[in-house]
Amino acid sequence: MDMPARAAEESASRLDRMIPNESELTAGVRVEPGKSYGFFTDTTLCIGCKACEVACKEWNNLPADNIGLTGQSYDNTGALSANTWRHVNFIEKAGTCGLRENTQSPFQSGWLMMSDVCKHCHNAPCLEACPTGALFRTEFDTVVVQQDICNGCGYCVPACPFGVVDLSELDGKAHKCTLCYDRLKGGLEPACAKSCPTDSIQFGELEDLQGRAEKRVAQLHELGASNAYLYGAPGSPGATGDLGHLNAFFLLTDRPETYNLPAAPTRAANRVAPSLGTGLAAVAGLALAAFALLSGRD
Repeated sequence: MDMPARAAEESASRLDRMIPNESELTAGVRVEPGKSYGFFTDTTLCIGCKACEVACKEWNNLPADNIGLTGQSYDNTGALSANTWRHVNFIEKAGTCGLRENTQSPFQSGWLMMSDVCKHCHNAPCLEACPTGALFRTEFDTVVVQQDICNGCGYCVPACPFGVVDLSELDGKAHKCTLCYDRLKGGLEPACAKSCPTDSIQFGELEDLQGRAEKRVAQLHELGASNAYLYGAPGSPGATGDLGHLNAFFLLTDRPETYNLPAAPTRAANRVAPSLGTGLAAVAGLALAAFALLSGRD
């Protein structure tokens, strides 16, 4: 990624105050209310360093999860949770019959790695399910939970098709990634993207990210990686249906299920009408059966 032009103006370190619109220096984008921002995660560039996990926990003051060994390779966090808003997946590719391959293609690895996060869906099921308005869409087109309004009902947890939202055992409230809402309001790049050493996690305006991602897919196809595609971008092989686009979308080289992503995520709201219809039909059937039974006794 090329250095933003404005970076040349800030050659000296000034620690006495914040640099105005610092995201212009670190990500090449000015954060302004009313625009859509998000993440483009290029999994082919992820090296599994977990710098994003550490930066997320440090900035948001999140406690550690699952201290100890999980037995799942280098994955010591396991999954996204109320305390882990970034999670790096380590997926070892198996060969034939589930055995490890003895040989590898040149410049290829036997590992797939992906830094997972809340998708900040365009049509967010968690937001639709929230009865108190604790979940809201910000001026940056991201989805955030307000813990002071959350009543801990947990409706958002099963509504999320990605298993992102979780209730904390400490306060009983829902927690998830905010896309560093507080940093965006201060003109800063999100902590995870700023810490990523390979630009696997890229922050910016959604339209620019989508264009950048399409060029990256075309580049990989030219290099022979014909299995590269976008997940969560409109019009892509990994489009996410009526969820619309994902503000945090991914470049993948294997099936979504391999990365613990649903191939066809759905909104819980789509199941309300059929479920209601089925329930009403059941009640009507029971009423008719009861009426027939009582009529037979007469």
